[in-house]
Amino acid sequence: MAVKPAQKKTEKVAPKAKEFAVIRTGGKQYKVSKGDVIKIEKIKGKFKEGDAITFDKVLLVDNGRDTTIGTPYISGAKVEAILEKEDKAKKVTVIKYKAKSRYLKKRGHRQPYFKIKISAIK
Repeated sequence: MAVKPAQKKTEKVAPKAKEFAVIRTGGKQYKVSKGDVIKIEKIKGKFKEGDAITFDKVLLVDNGRDTTIGTPYISGAKVEAILEKEDKAKKVTVIKYKAKSRYLKKRGHRQPYFKIKISAIK
């Protein structure tokens, strides 16, 4: 019977947890990290590409060690982002049809959105 040489045990090091936050905008909640690019509902006001946007409705912040949960929001917490693009989504077609009654309505809609890049979580 052959004896196998002792294998070296390699410890797996857990990857460093990425800091993230949960923000609320446009009636929705988004989990964001620094460098993320997301599409959100268009925000009222005059914004152009390259403008900085600050979200102060922060629900949760996790930095890998500590988690802070707001009630409902965290006071003093902010998420900063840069507006990359203001555009409209693909067209959604809405069709209403009733058979045998000559009833047909066809309408389309393109929802506007902002494409933003998260620059900092404070």
